[in-house]
Amino acid sequence: MTSPAASLSVSASAERWPVNGSFVISRGAKTHVDVVVCSVSDGTNQGVGEATPIYYEGETAENCVAAIESFAAAHPRFDRLALLDHMPRGAARNALDCALWDLECRQHDQPLWRHAFLPEPKPLTTAFTISLGDPAQMEADARAAAATHSLLKLKLSGSDDHARVAAVHRGAPEARLIVDANESWNDLDIGAEAAALAQWGVELIEQPVSAGRDDLLAGLRSPIPLCADESCHTSSDIPALAPYYQAVNIKLDKAGGLTEAIRIADAAEQAGLKLMVGCMLSTSLAIRPAFALAQRADWVDLDGPLLLAQDRADAMHFAGGEVMLGS
Repeated sequence: MTSPAASLSVSASAERWPVNGSFVISRGAKTHVDVVVCSVSDGTNQGVGEATPIYYEGETAENCVAAIESFAAAHPRFDRLALLDHMPRGAARNALDCALWDLECRQHDQPLWRHAFLPEPKPLTTAFTISLGDPAQMEADARAAAATHSLLKLKLSGSDDHARVAAVHRGAPEARLIVDANESWNDLDIGAEAAALAQWGVELIEQPVSAGRDDLLAGLRSPIPLCADESCHTSSDIPALAPYYQAVNIKLDKAGGLTEAIRIADAAEQAGLKLMVGCMLSTSLAIRPAFALAQRADWVDLDGPLLLAQDRADAMHFAGGEVMLGS
């Protein structure tokens, strides 16, 4: 539910957080992440939300801040449903939507899970990302990560992927494996690729083809479930994706907030699809609402803060390969 539309004070700012080393995927390397932080106040209570701009869609922290300020100026009285009606999906709406959820929880003195009718939170096993690199480096990274993480997510590129997965399996033979092709398999025999990766116990393949080219998966019989990521933004995408995928990766930045993310989860489950809840590089402030939704997920990938050089003081707690609410 949402609180009645009220006149609210809104502010937004951009922050830069350094990455621990670098984070490498097929699109390039990142040594820092810029996030947008939004604050909403009713004069008594204050809610705060964080979002990471989707850089491959042209978003920046600066234009997200501008979008939030523009929306607030044009809509002095609004609630979360007004956001869905009048603001496009993306990181700006996510930051504002999550700030509103936080504000409502404080107004009603309720934890987020109860206010959003989500399961009571428990610690969740989260994937830990192994950045794209040469097989030897990925093997070493996997061996180090496996000391504390039982679920690893490998970034792939469409080239030398078999060698990379085999190397990670050598480095962490007991670990569960997810791979993220990041839209790089358009020109490959995807069935053959999946069959090859099955020998190393890979249990999920994210976004093998470019968003918008999902029909390349028509008729494919894959031994490993395929998960839509860049192809899945809002609940309206689910009917078109259901024939090609067995799961969807829900990210609050793509969805434009927890409100729409819950709708995606409902639509996906009704279509018989499994759920993954993921994240962009971010601090724990952005992970909290995603963690609430992840209680419904089959796979969880909320390691964003672990990939930063430091996190916020009021951080989520990561231990033994699990993520949980901090004390």
